[in-house]
Amino acid sequence: MNKEQFWQLIEAARNQVSNLNDGEVVARRAASQLATHPAEEIVAAQQVLWDLMADSYTNPLWAAAYVINGGCSDDGFDYFRGWLIAQGREVFERIVADPDALSEVPIVRAAAADGVDLDCEETLSIVWNAHVMATGKQLPDDAFTIRYPELDTTWDFDFDDRGEMTRHLPRLAALYLE
Repeated sequence: MNKEQFWQLIEAARNQVSNLNDGEVVARRAASQLATHPAEEIVAAQQVLWDLMADSYTNPLWAAAYVINGGCSDDGFDYFRGWLIAQGREVFERIVADPDALSEVPIVRAAAADGVDLDCEETLSIVWNAHVMATGKQLPDDAFTIRYPELDTTWDFDFDDRGEMTRHLPRLAALYLE
């Protein structure tokens, strides 16, 4: 499975759920669909998923997750990126390129109004769950490698500093911090 096929899987899952805001339902649907693929494709999907996680491992996105969720640990950032993947390719790519654009995403605006955190740990288990469904076995230990990029040192500031967050993420800060 390649990245294009993985995004098609996510889109197909999104097309089958009534509430697109529920990332967990999207992730479960994607796992069920992936489980119908040959085992080799399922295993290959794990590398694609973790490549997307690496692609989205940036300080600006981490800062955005921090603002949106009122804090963001290492695991919290993983779960936030899982939520982002469950939103589909168009949203994922737009937000990785410009995390401040999250302020324009309707679910983010609604979450700001309602005080809801945005995360989806279930996305990180799509491939694992699909493999178990399809084979009855766990994924092989060597199913993927992950190489996170170096973080941008210009974002090396205290994410609790409202002034810095407002300078770096003005639209999200206006939505969440004011």
